[in-house]
Amino acid sequence: MTPTTTSPATTASPASRATGRRGGDFTNVLRAELAKLASIQSTYWALLVAFAGNIGFAVLAAALLAPRLKPADLAHVDVVQLALAGLHLSQVAFGVLGALAITGEYGSGMIRTTFAALPRRRTVLAAKGLAFAGTALVTSTVSTVAAYLAFLAALPAHTLTGTALSDPGVTRAMLGGGLYLTVYGLLGFGLGALLRSSAAAIATLLGVLFVPPLLLDLLPGSWKTTVGPYIPMQSGSQIFVAAHREAASLAPWTGFGVFSLYAAAALLAGFLMINRRDA
Repeated sequence: MTPTTTSPATTASPASRATGRRGGDFTNVLRAELAKLASIQSTYWALLVAFAGNIGFAVLAAALLAPRLKPADLAHVDVVQLALAGLHLSQVAFGVLGALAITGEYGSGMIRTTFAALPRRRTVLAAKGLAFAGTALVTSTVSTVAAYLAFLAALPAHTLTGTALSDPGVTRAMLGGGLYLTVYGLLGFGLGALLRSSAAAIATLLGVLFVPPLLLDLLPGSWKTTVGPYIPMQSGSQIFVAAHREAASLAPWTGFGVFSLYAAAALLAGFLMINRRDA
């Protein structure tokens, strides 16, 4: 009697099949969230504002501001910060887009359909966050690189030194602008997931950015040097500073790490609360 053999390659454990299904499910959810993000009209308006702001301000700074700097000012000017002056506008665009990426569905009621199709809410939130983060990282980095190149093209000859990409800190600061915009957008996304209201999330987001510096001016001088480096705008902006940092400021990557913790806290709060409330 001939023994019967079974090839192990033809069998798969239930655990491995479940793992494969979960991986495939998340990929499908991620694709769906990317398609949703691409279908929202506000996505294109926000990115248009970001690109126009970054590049437009860079050209204006190079053509109008840089030639008028006095010799005493040239020794203290940070070339990359001057080139990325548009970040003050584009950061708002990315933050608002991050909030709308999640609150838009809550506002329209479509989130109920989404959760009915896929009850694993945290999977949906993770896919939404990853879709937004990837989109923001690519577009923000392209916009900051384009802004710096436009700045160099519009800059009159022999106006500023230290503008080459090989100069210390220039490449890190230029690319750091894109990282800053991405993390600020994720902060907006986390607040949107937590508050579930576009108006509340955007108001809180702008408050987190602009109110602490105003309050800091009311504090004693010793508090400014102790607390100031850790507020969101001050800590996050260090990543796109190439030179001439203030004495009390954090190092570029340290400041960016502190800034990232604010976004991580908002994302974690949204992730924890999404299962605790009705859609």
